[in-house]
Amino acid sequence: MSGRYVVRVAREPDDREACFAVRKDVFVAEQGVPEDIEYDAHDAGAVHVLAVAEDGTPLGTGRLLYGAAAAGKNGGDPAVGSLGRLAVTRRARGRGVGAALVRAIEEAARDQGIRAVDLHAQTHALRFYERLGYEAYGPEFPDAGMPHRAMRRAL
Repeated sequence: MSGRYVVRVAREPDDREACFAVRKDVFVAEQGVPEDIEYDAHDAGAVHVLAVAEDGTPLGTGRLLYGAAAAGKNGGDPAVGSLGRLAVTRRARGRGVGAALVRAIEEAARDQGIRAVDLHAQTHALRFYERLGYEAYGPEFPDAGMPHRAMRRAL
């Protein structure tokens, strides 16, 4: 596989399906997250981003919640978006795909007039997000049976 890929907002149904397939591979199959909690009602209104290799192979995905959908995750502030469901396939890790997805989600947040982005990071990923300018706050908490921390970055 060559090192080139593109990241785009998933506007087409096939792109959305590719996003869900990556999430199933990473969260459900690899990490053991129950499928019935991986997909939720927020998926329909979220901005999804997709990274694909030159040959069209899906490499990673993530989503942005904003407005009312994000309010329950960020303390109710409509100016704060919620980055979530960031997943990169095993074969694409270490190639900058995750960082490119985060930056694409931040750009989508700016397009919505959002001034900060919150996320709930698995604790093993804290350093990844810190390198991208996110700061952890609050105590560790479980989500889908894994330890997480809340993080935020002003845009």
